[in-house]
Amino acid sequence: MITKGFFRSIRHPLYASLLYLARGAWRKQIGWIATLLALMASLSLVATTRADERECVEVWGDEYRE
Repeated sequence: MITKGFFRSIRHPLYASLLYLARGAWRKQIGWIATLLALMASLSLVATTRADERECVEVWGDEYRE
């Protein structure tokens, strides 16, 4: 588990970058299809992040929560 540097502030930098990518693509081509795709990508990333958080808490426990 990494607790220093960039990962101290943000635990999922790849997920965050994908979220920004989806929103940026939506802003480039605003429409109902782009809105639907950006929403689906966002919801998928939130679900993946929550599942990963649960797994990390199971593995590292209180150390991870801190």
